[in-house]
Order: sequence, then structure tokens, then C-alpha cells
Amino acid sequence: MSIERLAVTKEAAEIIELLKKENGELVFNQSGGCCDGTAPMCYSKNDFYVPSRNVKLGEICDCEFFMDKDQFEYFKHSHITIDVKKETAFGNSFSLEIDLGYQFITKSRIFTDEEYAKLK
Repeated sequence: MSIERLAVTKEAAEIIELLKKENGELVFNQSGGCCDGTAPMCYSKNDFYVPSRNVKLGEICDCEFFMDKDQFEYFKHSHITIDVKKETAFGNSFSLEIDLGYQFITKSRIFTDEEYAKLK
């Protein structure tokens, strides 16, 4: 049995499915900070070019999830769960969920030795 690097909460999955109905195919990207911040960002697949240096971590709700290569260095030993929180500061993000009053967030934990040995 292999171990996935990425998971999604039920609450985040519900928001993703709503966004898919409104926007079609989606893609997630978590950059290395600076102007983009470090929160996972959700875009319409046709509106975002994934930088070639980014690492594909997997898929959530049939949407590809990428992370900046340098950011991945910090998370390569971690299991990542994408969750969502209520957000009232509308307009401080280009991510699609912000217009619905939410923001995707990353929760992580270090893999156990057994999990790390079984990583995909």
C-alpha cells in the first residue's frame, strides 16, 4: 500500500466542487511566498500557467496540486491536508474561493518512518 502526500478535508472538498461547477477545471498552486504568499491558491485551469520548476504533489478532487520547488524542500517530509477557513478580508487573494468568503489553508504533519518508506 502506497502513501499519498496530499489529502483534502470534507469542508474543503465541498468548496472545491462548488468552484468546479462555477469555473470548470481547476488547478492548485502553493508558491514560495513573497507576492503570492504561501497559502494554496485555486485557479481556473485555463487562467493559470504552472511554472515548470513546480512539483506536482498529487490531486485533490480531481484537480492537480503543485508546489514551488523551494517550498517543497520544506514540505518533502510532510503529509499535507488542504482545509478551508472562513475569510472576511475579501479581495486580498486571487484564489477563486475568496469570493465565496473562504480561504484554503495547508495543514501538515511529518510522515512516520513507515509512511515515508511507502511514499508514492
